[in-house]
Amino acid sequence: MDSIPSQSVAIDGHSVRRIREEKRLTQLYVAKVVGVTTDTVSRWENNRYPTIRRDNAINLAEALEVELDDILKHDLETDASLAELPRESRNVYKSVITGVALLVILIAAILLWVRQQPGASPLIQARRIVPNFGADGSRILIQVQISSGKPLKGMILKEKFPPGWQLIDSVPVASSVEAEAGGARWIFRNPAQEMKVYYLLRIDQRDGVDDEAQISGEVIANPDGSHTVVALEQDGRIKIKPRHWADRNGDMVIDDLEILAVSELTETTGDLDLEWDLIEEIWEEGSYSWDPEKKVFTPVPQPND
Repeated sequence: MDSIPSQSVAIDGHSVRRIREEKRLTQLYVAKVVGVTTDTVSRWENNRYPTIRRDNAINLAEALEVELDDILKHDLETDASLAELPRESRNVYKSVITGVALLVILIAAILLWVRQQPGASPLIQARRIVPNFGADGSRILIQVQISSGKPLKGMILKEKFPPGWQLIDSVPVASSVEAEAGGARWIFRNPAQEMKVYYLLRIDQRDGVDDEAQISGEVIANPDGSHTVVALEQDGRIKIKPRHWADRNGDMVIDDLEILAVSELTETTGDLDLEWDLIEEIWEEGSYSWDPEKKVFTPVPQPND
């Protein structure tokens, strides 16, 4: 077998596909983490390339949460050397290998059992903060908080909206948006252990005004090489009423405590257009009204006592 240049390595495409499918990872996720196209990942898995760049192989192993050696091709020298040993030595060698494999499986099972025990701290926690109210046709702000107990090499956030609802903007920008189905995905490589995602939705409640709606979603990651899916926690549902999303108690007033809460919630929203001028004007005037035809909120001065 010819020697391979140090900057290139030969990967075993069958092993790559097997590991990816065992961990229920998509080719899109692997491609995003490695920084290549899904077509490239497909060609790797089908052994279309004799060698690939070593840095790509390292990133591929990180995406699959395995060691680089687990996806490399190996020659048959070891098997040939083993065949030359006496039968007794081969049996001892195989027994040792089998014992080590069983020990690894036992340790993995124990770790999994401990992780699943009641009271054990989850490695990933995800929570969605939604407003109490939102008017049909208006925009509302959603915040997602994600924390992990240890650094992650990759993570996906999936959000599912009610039919007709539209994603206007987000920080960070969504990796993909499903306009017709009502959903969005964010793919992160080496995410921070504490992070927030903000996005603006336009409500389209086709079944009536006085209704409720809920968003569903999940976070997908591979901590310690184990596929983990965590559903987002959410307190309450969004009531579809002619109220501004910053009006937490729905009294048609944005008071001092409410504007402080909005200020704290939006401290890291970046360039999202939250219509702060309108919110501050409503706060200064004291009240507001909703125009269902124009789909706009209008500040309304409160009468002096």
